[in-house]
Amino acid sequence: MLRLGANPLNMKEMDLDDIFTSRLQLLIIMAKAYLKGYPLGKYRAKAIIANAEHVELEAEELGRELRRMQDGAETAVEHYADHAFYQRIQLLARMAKAFARGNPGEPYRKEALKRNLDHICDQIAFYRQIGEIEFLKVA
Repeated sequence: MLRLGANPLNMKEMDLDDIFTSRLQLLIIMAKAYLKGYPLGKYRAKAIIANAEHVELEAEELGRELRRMQDGAETAVEHYADHAFYQRIQLLARMAKAFARGNPGEPYRKEALKRNLDHICDQIAFYRQIGEIEFLKVA
């Protein structure tokens, strides 16, 4: 029998960070699929917009909490990097909403989206190849 999922000893209840990470990964997959020219049907576009809204709001809140923790404390380079990371996530969400709403992605916009995706993926060590995900080939 093929067993998938976490080892029962390592299982835990999902928390808000797990959900945020999962939503972010889904948004990354959908943005990469868009860049590869995969079809963008109306249901997929609607799902991208809804997911991007959640990711954008959560990244804004996480960035705000980070700034609150930094108030009065000495600002270190890694804190600035964390703040910039959440801003990149917010930008990704806005870009995803734009392409899902049918706003054309001129080559420079697509290149900016790709660079932003690459940076975020490097930060969270997310290297899934879009070609491996078969369901993206249909709208």
